[in-house]
Amino acid sequence: MQVTETSLPGVVILAPKRFGDSRGWFSEVWNRSTLEKAGIAADFVQDNHSCSRDVGTVRGLHFQSPPHAQAKLVRCGRGRVFDVAVDIRKGSPTFGKWTGVELSAENGLQLMIPAGFLHGFVTREPDSELLYKCTDFYAPDCDGAVRFDDPDLAIDWGIDPKTAILSDKDAGAPLFRNFATPFRYEA
Repeated sequence: MQVTETSLPGVVILAPKRFGDSRGWFSEVWNRSTLEKAGIAADFVQDNHSCSRDVGTVRGLHFQSPPHAQAKLVRCGRGRVFDVAVDIRKGSPTFGKWTGVELSAENGLQLMIPAGFLHGFVTREPDSELLYKCTDFYAPDCDGAVRFDDPDLAIDWGIDPKTAILSDKDAGAPLFRNFATPFRYEA
């Protein structure tokens, strides 16, 4: 498995090998031992699977606060999305900075997002499915969001924000400048 660092320390792109023949391909998408050797340790307890019907659907920017903070390993099982992570660890040299990568069923890439980061994505193909492993269980009382189109974050989603398809939760999320992060940077 190839591991590529992003501009945000701890957020990495994983490229699992695919072994193909006339029937299709096989890929090992998670192997604890392989990833631990690459410096990535995660104890996953929950798998999530979402499907977004329309192009331009935005889910995020989401986080889950302590004591139920989650790291996530995200991949696209069908379609194509632009996946984003934003550092929200107060005191971090990259606080408020973002990175993004296109995940698709075709490219097989995965994004590892540690706890202390916002996560969101926009669909680029209809019926796009995202699969992600989480290191803690969903806890509604720890669930939070920040506005995806916040001008202070200046994320280039590749769409006109006015046309984004949003949930009520995401449409009503606070701006980044009004957000009090529960995360602290530890060097």
